[in-house]
Amino acid sequence: MLPVAGQPQKGTLVTDSFTSVVLRENKLALGLNRKVKIYLPPGYTASGKAYPVVYYCHSIFGNPGSIFGAATDQVDRAVAAGVTRAFILVVADYSSPTSGSMYENSPVSGKWLDFTVQELVPFVDRKYRTIRHQNSRAITGDFMGGRGALKLAMTYPDVFSVVYALHPVATGVGTRPWTELGVNWTKINKATTYAELAGDTPSQIFVSICQAFLPNPSRPPFYCDFFMEPDSSGGVKVNTPHMIHVQHDFMLEGQLAESAGNLKKLRAIAFDWARYDGNFDHVYANRAFTRDLEDLGIEHEAEEYRGRPWNKTWNDDGRFYTRVLPFLNRNLVFEQ
Repeated sequence: MLPVAGQPQKGTLVTDSFTSVVLRENKLALGLNRKVKIYLPPGYTASGKAYPVVYYCHSIFGNPGSIFGAATDQVDRAVAAGVTRAFILVVADYSSPTSGSMYENSPVSGKWLDFTVQELVPFVDRKYRTIRHQNSRAITGDFMGGRGALKLAMTYPDVFSVVYALHPVATGVGTRPWTELGVNWTKINKATTYAELAGDTPSQIFVSICQAFLPNPSRPPFYCDFFMEPDSSGGVKVNTPHMIHVQHDFMLEGQLAESAGNLKKLRAIAFDWARYDGNFDHVYANRAFTRDLEDLGIEHEAEEYRGRPWNKTWNDDGRFYTRVLPFLNRNLVFEQ
């Protein structure tokens, strides 16, 4: 079909899949056939050339379908307008029977870091015309996927060299102690199935966090330990070693010093956050995270913008189009 005058040429959206071996070790009955949505830029079929690849990590309770639609239209428009050169965009399915991947390796909730670098990236490189070098690979994502993007970049600089995190969460602890987050730990400790937590988003999220960072395959029904445990009076009390362990491993600030060398290997780092997030802890943590990066001498871009996190990303003049795409264009290597 010939392009319509005045309209950008459209790329092609492909739904592919492969069977994961890495994810076999889990306690959540994860589906091993993982779908992958892949955007191939306009002219991909006829060009014969190889392209850089941008991987996108969706947030919890999401899936690849929650990203595509707006993303494909915006990349088409950006390529036509010269905002960015052409690239391949990949969004794998990180969903699970619980709230979704925390982008961590766990014997309970799945080895999602290994899935990404050992299976997803090689699968895409084998099947599509990609530039197979870290300087031509970027990792991006939003919210928990933003945390995932930063975690993957700071762990695997030999795989990804560019990272942009949209309003990442879990960059650091906020202003409130974790004992005061309003999580119903009594309900969690008494529950016998995950279904009993349906509709209780904080409980669902914190069970998933504990499955990722306090896995215990010998402790059904959730196969994890908790940092708030039952006490003798029927309430709950802090398990101090568990609290320290989760905060260090889940919150990225706890890993910055040991990852500083890896972060300095990256070509470019950027993240942003919305000033009017209803959970101010996310704002506070990202402000602290950029200060920590400064103190470690790690070059990066960081921006707090006016708005809420959910209404400034995928609109036509939103963060993805005006910030992420130009950033990728400046920092990725587009030629072999």
